[in-house]
Amino acid sequence: MKTKNRFITGYAGLRTLAVVGVILYHLDPNRFMGGYLGVPIFLVLTGYLVTDHMFHAYEANGTYNNKGFYLRRLKRLYPQMITLLWLCSSYILLFQRNLLPKLNQIVASNLLNVYNWWQIFNGQSYFERFAANESPFTHLWTMSIEGQFYIIWPLAIFLLVKYVKKKSTRFWILTVLTLLSALEMALLFKPGVDTSRIYYGSDTRFFSLGLGAMLAVIWPSWRLREDIDQQSTRLLDGIGAVSLIGMLWLAMTPLSNPIKGFVYHGGMLLFTFFTTILVAVIAHPGSHWNRWLTNPVFKWVGSRSYGIYLYQFPVMIFFEDKVKNIADHVVLYRVIEVVIILVLAEVAYRYIEKPLGKITWAKTKEYFKQVISLQQTNLIQKATAVLATIIFIVGSAAMIKSNTAKAVNPNNSPLAKQIKANRGQQLRDNKKLIKEAQNHQDNNESKTQLLAQAKENAKKHPVNKEFEHYGISQIDLQLAQKVRVTAIGDSVMAGSSQNLKQLMPHAIIDAAVSRQLDSTIDLFQQYKDQDALSQNVLIGLGTNGPFSNHDVEHLMKIIGKKRHVFWINTYVPSKDWQGSVNAAIQAVSKKYSNITVINWYDLASKHQGWLYGDGTHPNPTGSKYYSAYITKVIVEKGRY
Repeated sequence: MKTKNRFITGYAGLRTLAVVGVILYHLDPNRFMGGYLGVPIFLVLTGYLVTDHMFHAYEANGTYNNKGFYLRRLKRLYPQMITLLWLCSSYILLFQRNLLPKLNQIVASNLLNVYNWWQIFNGQSYFERFAANESPFTHLWTMSIEGQFYIIWPLAIFLLVKYVKKKSTRFWILTVLTLLSALEMALLFKPGVDTSRIYYGSDTRFFSLGLGAMLAVIWPSWRLREDIDQQSTRLLDGIGAVSLIGMLWLAMTPLSNPIKGFVYHGGMLLFTFFTTILVAVIAHPGSHWNRWLTNPVFKWVGSRSYGIYLYQFPVMIFFEDKVKNIADHVVLYRVIEVVIILVLAEVAYRYIEKPLGKITWAKTKEYFKQVISLQQTNLIQKATAVLATIIFIVGSAAMIKSNTAKAVNPNNSPLAKQIKANRGQQLRDNKKLIKEAQNHQDNNESKTQLLAQAKENAKKHPVNKEFEHYGISQIDLQLAQKVRVTAIGDSVMAGSSQNLKQLMPHAIIDAAVSRQLDSTIDLFQQYKDQDALSQNVLIGLGTNGPFSNHDVEHLMKIIGKKRHVFWINTYVPSKDWQGSVNAAIQAVSKKYSNITVINWYDLASKHQGWLYGDGTHPNPTGSKYYSAYITKVIVEKGRY
């Protein structure tokens, strides 16, 4: 007897929510911080539907067609996966060769469903959003986890059915495995340590699949009755609403920041639990949720969600590598990216997924006969075959060439070396400067007296004369010798700290890569506690992402009203947060009278030759202009 499971149309709506969340996260991980939680939705659905289908078959027939299952999975997943891998490889060879290194390993590990482990062992972080060599394949880790599940699960269910007769025992076995997975995630998390091992691990992510499988044991779709009383329907609808609200809240709360502990200490498990409850409610024919999540839009997106997921990240990576002024047209470019993704997903669905999902060996032989036949005049079919052949050849050539392609180590770039050297010098100098700041007596000389001295010294004892070429006068250079500053910033400031220190020798400079405002608030407090927060405070933060009003208020409370704050706005045209960061800095300056904005954005945007290839960090020439400009503003408006 053949078995056929109910087709639950509302799951298309759930898949739509999942894929939209993931796309929003990839487009703007700062604003849609919890969008990555769309992945557990996919995993729960996989765990539930696959397990439910297998148990149904065993109960109805006493056996399960494992061969048929594997064949269906191959037809469903591999045509689009192979197409994506070879398309991207061809593009990389032709237009973005910096991504060639290890391409052959990436393709092979994806085909073998072990890419997530390859990422772990090769240190490929999911959360690095400012890398020039960011891989277009990073998101495929979840495909490998699902692939491993598809390979192992038929055997696991066979053993459960054969040796565990009681359903309650099956449920508790799956529960133990699920809880062990979640517990492992919690135990492996260490603050400040890269979370890639936890995020990518098949073992640490199993709990999402496990919760779906647990649900299949106690909530088999074929046993759910439609004829339930109205009170039960309302209860189901209410539980579904609470679950969806819980999911949305977790997806939007700052608590779900993927580098923070809450996510790994139960936050993701809680989200997955809410998802599992909603999956259960949608499955029940007595609930209205299946109908509410069924409409033509959700059906279209849900049916193409696999292709949308596959193509979204490569489109973003390739598009944003070529378009450098994302910040100037954020909405337009995001719309263009989404349109490209949807078009590719539609083409892939119509011409790859649907036809190849029903392919047989006989149909394959007939297709090749028609393609090579001189009597057949189907030009579109022949042109498609030629295009596919070209993509296969070029993509394969890319994989072969990747064997000899050497990865460019970002740590060996001139900028990285300069930042590293500057950071070491900062740490050495700051020990002495902090002690100096602690023992410093307030200067009793007025600004007028200091200016008079500066004019005299400018004639008799000029300093840093080479910087006069970069827009700062000798008088200002003399005043800079006296000014005291505590400067905290990110990699832009870090790359120029040696020049800033040369111009302002009493400046305490603490600048490092990848910094954001929220992670430096404690640092400002530490300097204040050490009496090393000078009367002039220089902030160079915003390159790596936006910040909240709450964080700004907290920071300004630490700094206080008696200190003068100089905040350098940001020039990062390749990132969509440039505009919001600069608008926020401008708004802050209007709210607090002791803030002066240093308009580096305006200067940098007019002098692209001052910047490295990333269009953000000043090169050696730009560093001198950057440092001279900042110093000039501080000596003119600062406190002595």
